Amino acid sequence: MIAKSDVVKALMQCQDPEMGADIVNLGLIYNISVAENSDVKITLTMTSPMCPVISIILADAQLRVGAVNGVGKVDLELVWDPLWNPEMMSDDLKYRIS
Repeated sequence: MIAKSDVVKALMQCQDPEMGADIVNLGLIYNISVAENSDVKITLTMTSPMCPVISIILADAQLRVGAVNGVGKVDLELVWDPLWNPEMMSDDLKYRIS
């Protein structure tokens, strides 16, 4: 079975080019579930519904998680509730930005 931590590591390679940080530390990942058959479902958001690189980030996440050894189908669910805000960033990232 795929470890959730392996999915997180793959997602940490996905960068938001406008923010210059990975989507995990930005707080864009709301949930990760791994089914018994190794299918992965990720619920995520973007910094804004008007983000011009949504399709690039989603394609990158799909590719990177799909490349994890043993992963089956990858389902990305883009949601807007709750809306992202800077408080969702990791403490480390908040420190680096300030």
